[in-house]
Amino acid sequence: MSEIKIIMPKLGLTMTKGTITEWKKQEGKSVKKDEAIAVIESEKIVTDIVAPKDGILKKILHNVGDEVPIGETIAIIESEE
Repeated sequence: MSEIKIIMPKLGLTMTKGTITEWKKQEGKSVKKDEAIAVIESEKIVTDIVAPKDGILKKILHNVGDEVPIGETIAIIESEE
């Protein structure tokens, strides 16, 4: 099994942080590749964060409402791939 870090993406040239507005999956739940697991918001955009591979959402590191710097890990998925 491998752990995949889900990071706060940079969605624009001036974006330095994003806010988690919703977790669509909870810890311990299975996720499928390309399935939305969270919603994030920047100053200009709202978008889904999707799972890069099938697995289990092992750990959520930030809560709804948290402002997270770009590149910081927000969750960990455990994958068998």
